[in-house]
Amino acid sequence: MSFAMTSGVSLARSLFRPLWPEADLRAAARGAGILAKAWLWRRRRELLDRLRHHNVEPGDCPERELLAALIAVVERVPRHAGAFAAWLLVFASVAWGVVQGGHLSDFISGVNDTRNAFANAVGFRISAVVINGRHHLSQDEILATGGISGRSSLLFLDADVVRERLKASPWIADATVLKLYPGQLQIDITERLPFALWQRNGRVSVIADDGMVLQPYVSRPFLSLPLVVGKGADRNARDFLGLLARYPRLQAQTRAAIFVGERRWNLRLKEGVDIRLPEVGPEQALTTLTVLDQEDKLLARDIVAVDLRLSDRLVVQLSAAAASAREEQFRDRKSKKKAGDA
Repeated sequence: MSFAMTSGVSLARSLFRPLWPEADLRAAARGAGILAKAWLWRRRRELLDRLRHHNVEPGDCPERELLAALIAVVERVPRHAGAFAAWLLVFASVAWGVVQGGHLSDFISGVNDTRNAFANAVGFRISAVVINGRHHLSQDEILATGGISGRSSLLFLDADVVRERLKASPWIADATVLKLYPGQLQIDITERLPFALWQRNGRVSVIADDGMVLQPYVSRPFLSLPLVVGKGADRNARDFLGLLARYPRLQAQTRAAIFVGERRWNLRLKEGVDIRLPEVGPEQALTTLTVLDQEDKLLARDIVAVDLRLSDRLVVQLSAAAASAREEQFRDRKSKKKAGDA
């Protein structure tokens, strides 16, 4: 992998040069120092003139002693203190303007680009990236998620920050980031795998086996995943679909598993039949249903529902047509019986 290097140094200089011209600052600092010194000496002469006019001895004037002490302090100030104070004032003003103007992120980005450009120039460019463990994510998606771009340098890359950014992705369960100097980056990730489709409030998402929503829509590669429906179905799908997998014939006929009241499951078969399972002991109910289907072809009959919620009985609901035919059959039997009795 190779990245194109951009010159953050020239960008930073072009941004900062108009803000504080060096020559003007030095001149301003020198001018401020000259004015302060001139004011102090003028104040000193005025005080001495007043003392001579009143015939006051120097030791009898606290004001003069105070002024002399002030002058001594000023004379002990380092030579470039004025310039330093001026620079400090300018930096504080610029920082305040950057924060108030909402440019802090741009400023930080510019500083990072500058230092990364310097590190890249001295040999710490990321020249190779090795990514292990990816299946559904592309290399570009992983790098973008980790905040790694062509301007990043290995020297200033924070591996912990990159790892946390990667783990924030719903597709990545865990990640390890290794910096191999001078220019190789190794990323090992553990991906969450698409497990099922989850429908709630009319919206279908792709979820992992731990219920994490991987993407809030369904793309073509995931259309064949099993469908679970209802509130809480995302968190309970792994256990129930694992149970259903033990009955492959029934699993093949299932269109959706519906979580009812966050307590129990129903199965909606591809033929439109509803299988109502109990809250306790659904595996026994599935076993009973499988045996009845194998022996009596129960699910191939003209029915709309099979209720297995009661432990001592099974309730089958016929379709409207099947119910009418059955009622007509009973009427025929009853009429024939009456004729035979007569």
